[in-house]
Amino acid sequence: MDAEKMKDRAEATLPRLRDRLHAVVASAFEERILSGALAVGDKLPSESEIARDFGISTRSVREAMQILETKGLVRRKHGERTTVARDDVDEFLGTLATSVRQLLSNDSNYMTELMVVRRMIETDVLDLLADKPDVDLSKVEAALTEMEAAGESKDFARFTAADAAFHRALVDSADNTILSVFYDNVFALVTEVIRVTSSVPTKSYAAALAEHAEIYNKIREGNLTDAKSLMREHIESSADYLRIAIEKGNS
Repeated sequence: MDAEKMKDRAEATLPRLRDRLHAVVASAFEERILSGALAVGDKLPSESEIARDFGISTRSVREAMQILETKGLVRRKHGERTTVARDDVDEFLGTLATSVRQLLSNDSNYMTELMVVRRMIETDVLDLLADKPDVDLSKVEAALTEMEAAGESKDFARFTAADAAFHRALVDSADNTILSVFYDNVFALVTEVIRVTSSVPTKSYAAALAEHAEIYNKIREGNLTDAKSLMREHIESSADYLRIAIEKGNS
């Protein structure tokens, strides 16, 4: 029995170990790509070379390359060595967000988990504003103006779109590129959640606008502690509405 077959047999008897081994290889090359050590167009070593360097079978190497290909970081073609296809963090995060969207599309109950993510991002982002001497809130103000106009005309679709734009503008005001990229990629989901939660008839347009305006005013005053508290209450209340809407839909 040759060495390669011996490695395959040993790993097959320890599936958890084999899973860990190919994950280690995938993580190692992912880090090299995202750090710039491997640039777009670079060829990765052959499967046999990688297997030898990591002391694993070529089967595990192929599984590792499959993970990287699924993430869009490499491109594989039969008979050729694996090539780095992408090294930018923005697109990498976009791939992760796509996976999140696919997950949520299969089960509406996952939308409640999205609310937890929203609460984490949209409350903690206010801490970032504390470190900025001049925060540009013009887009937040524009969203509030649009919410007011939509509320006066009782335009539900326009109001929920402006509501979502308010939250997006707050995240963008922190000037954290990675945070904005990730939020942008799940923004369609956030918009859908806002549309669903707003469909639960428990709050008037004026009341919904007032909640957002109060958060904005606290930020303008520099009272970020109260702004965070209000944002947390707002999203937790929305989560309650979402659960009601989902229950109605399921019934």
